[in-house]
Amino acid sequence: MLEAINLHKRYHQGEIDVVAVDHFSYRFPAGLTAIVGPSGSGKTTLLNLLAGFDVPSEGEVRLDTTPLSTLSEDGRSEVRLKHMGFVFQQWNLIPTLTALENVAFPMMLAGVGLKERTARAAHLLQAVGLGQRGKHLPSKLSGGEQQRVAIARALALNPPILFADEPTGNLDSVSGALVVDLLLQQAQEGRTVVLVTHDLELARKAERILHLKDGRLLRVEEMAREATPPTAREPV
Repeated sequence: MLEAINLHKRYHQGEIDVVAVDHFSYRFPAGLTAIVGPSGSGKTTLLNLLAGFDVPSEGEVRLDTTPLSTLSEDGRSEVRLKHMGFVFQQWNLIPTLTALENVAFPMMLAGVGLKERTARAAHLLQAVGLGQRGKHLPSKLSGGEQQRVAIARALALNPPILFADEPTGNLDSVSGALVVDLLLQQAQEGRTVVLVTHDLELARKAERILHLKDGRLLRVEEMAREATPPTAREPV
């Protein structure tokens, strides 16, 4: 369970205090939650706080019963490695590693053996439709393919929480749709997926939308959903 409690973040710019997140509280359920708002509304700052990349000025983020702000930087890094996956607008793949090696990299950091992590990485690439591209370097992949590798990497350690920050921002409509389908699949399989986007059409595919303005949660929009059959794709 991921929960933000009275989360507040301010920065000092000279003698001026700039409030980026203003007393935000929300308990994130399983499924897909989209965070939307105009530029400067605090979306990315909020995501960084939720993931423990930054610490709040006031309030706290709890993962289950653990307040992230009470952990050391190394402790927060360990939480991210074991419990969270990340997909960014810039794919952040390691350019000297193949697609397979990029996906396997988090498992190497976690101490997973070579045979197991190679098999898991191959399975994940297959699941995102890139089973034949494992030996390719990122420079040989299209933008959409690199983003799908990034999603596979984010799922390497089977995290219960997946963060996505403008994951389709650099993609064409076809590649973007494939990436959105993969994120929706993860939500349907019971993960907590938190999506930051400026694209309202994309946001409306979520189960709920959090509307931010000036760092403050204005409203929560619950999206009506018709019952759909379980996905036929193999879980990743």
